Amino acid sequence: MAGFNTAITGLKAASTNLDVTGNNIANSSTIGFKASRTEFGDIYATAVVGAGSSNVAGSGVTVTDIAQNFQAGTTEFTNNNLDLAINGSGFFQLDDGQGGVTYTRAGAFELNKDGFVVSKSGKYLQGYGLDSQGNRLPIGNLAVDQKESPPQATGNIGLSFNINDAADATLLSTPYDKDVPASFTYSTTVRTFDSLGNEHTIKYNMVEQRPVRDVYTVDASFPDTITISGVDVAFDAAGTPNAADLELLKDTDKRIDTSTLLFTQDPAAAAGVGSISFETYAKYSDYGDMLINDAAGIDITPEPTERDANENYAYTLAVPTADTELNIGGVPVEISVSPTIPTLREVADLILARETEIKDRNPNVESVSVVEEAGEFRLDIRFKADYGNIGSEFIVTETDVATGLPSTEVLTVNDARTYEGDSSFRGQYQMFAYLNGTELLDVGKSVDPGETGFSVKATDTLSEVGSVMLGFDPTSGFLNSVNGTSFSEGSIAPALTIAGADPANTETEITLDLTGSTQFASASIVKASSQDGYTKGDLIGVSFAETGEMVAAFSNGQKQNLGVVAFATFENQSGLQPSGDTEWTATLTSGNAVLNPPGTGLNGSLRSAALEQSNVDLSTELVRLIEAQRNFQANSKTLETLNTVTQAILQI
Repeated sequence: MAGFNTAITGLKAASTNLDVTGNNIANSSTIGFKASRTEFGDIYATAVVGAGSSNVAGSGVTVTDIAQNFQAGTTEFTNNNLDLAINGSGFFQLDDGQGGVTYTRAGAFELNKDGFVVSKSGKYLQGYGLDSQGNRLPIGNLAVDQKESPPQATGNIGLSFNINDAADATLLSTPYDKDVPASFTYSTTVRTFDSLGNEHTIKYNMVEQRPVRDVYTVDASFPDTITISGVDVAFDAAGTPNAADLELLKDTDKRIDTSTLLFTQDPAAAAGVGSISFETYAKYSDYGDMLINDAAGIDITPEPTERDANENYAYTLAVPTADTELNIGGVPVEISVSPTIPTLREVADLILARETEIKDRNPNVESVSVVEEAGEFRLDIRFKADYGNIGSEFIVTETDVATGLPSTEVLTVNDARTYEGDSSFRGQYQMFAYLNGTELLDVGKSVDPGETGFSVKATDTLSEVGSVMLGFDPTSGFLNSVNGTSFSEGSIAPALTIAGADPANTETEITLDLTGSTQFASASIVKASSQDGYTKGDLIGVSFAETGEMVAAFSNGQKQNLGVVAFATFENQSGLQPSGDTEWTATLTSGNAVLNPPGTGLNGSLRSAALEQSNVDLSTELVRLIEAQRNFQANSKTLETLNTVTQAILQI
């Protein structure tokens, strides 16, 4: 009877099903395990052509396949960065070092004694190496081959700050001294590193320009030639400078207000003997050196004196002979000579009595005063420094009341005390930089005119230690000029180059970016500070990014990509052949592995500090176990029944 064979095939199939189900249950806690399913097919004998195949009884059952379910298991997070899980499609590729390549979803990796990333069975995890530029190299064994991070000298500093506009520059002590906090407006410090990894600091002191102008005065005999900032300025016997020389001086040294350059005759000296004086703009007060030489080339540079940057109108007062009306900034002042002629003091008092009205009508006026000197009275109308050059905005006139015609009896312009205002100091700061708070650094200050290395062409100008100018728009408070270079609001500030801040390497230069700095009426603070240097660091850990990069972390805060994990995909992953240790090998049925980084193509992403659990569903497997047991018992019953029938036949 063929039924015996049929029953035996059923027993074998049920036994195989029991084996597969038991294996699934046994691996329900195996990392990366994929459950299998037993698939069956019926057996029929080959029919002869023309035979009645529809009446042929089956010959039993056969196991057609033990198929694996590659559905992802649950992800469980761990505290080990070398535990990896694949979120999506793909397999880790492993190499046993002897040419054997397998694939797995079990990501419980560790480092061996040589620093290679290996599986629990000692096989090497495969991935892309990286060159020094970060370009991917061919597939190979991933390894942690960087145990330390070498130091890097600071090359770039980003510094953004706010300086309190409400700070009063007139209260700064003079002269400036880095060790006297009262002599500078604001100070901040940035940490840096030299090329050997030693830590240093750069301290920045900001000194707001005071509303003053430097006045230089030197003795001279004319005709003569005086070298000012490297420019030969010839003076004639009357002390008048050559116009062409004056133009060249103005173009060469932007600090000098050439309109103030004049010769003053000494009344007690011989003809042509006196002094020459000139002033610098307010924003260049106390900035740099002014080099002055006589005809013999001898340095005659004096220490400058200071005058206020305020504009001042000065008049010598006299007593009128007729009724006179003064109009000072739109305020009339009437001076009558009847019934008695006033004294100079009375004329002065009449003007001073209208001071409040003059100031109320003219907000740019700071004070109206009368000064008595050697029996003479001088009227000074002083304007606020912030208004700079007043020009025609303020008018002083004198009128004869009887005739209505202009008069000059009371007021005579005092040229010695009349000067224009200068508001160039507004929003201007000298910035000094010190290495470790002591050594003054070169931050790009141009060599002063007249000194070796100076050039009229800015691109050829050498730099020297000293301060540079920072300018803020006095109306908006935004930084708008750095070291003489202006830029528009909202754009990137011109970079400064700091030299000499690396004691270990004199060739190191640091780029300083001050973009975003402001001068608002609020507390002086650092808004942002960064630098790219660091000391030597030791390896403290390895982690992986979602896109597969293996990142080494060092004790100096740096990170370095050491490689990229490779994911393998197959045209038919069901064709993979299990090889033990939760690994598979490629077959002709599966096709060759296609390798790509995580997150590309069909690949899933990588999760670090996570493991993919077995995808076995115990409830389902227990039901299958009951079904397999039932099938085994049923086939046993078939065999038992056939045996009874056979015994009956033998007894006939």
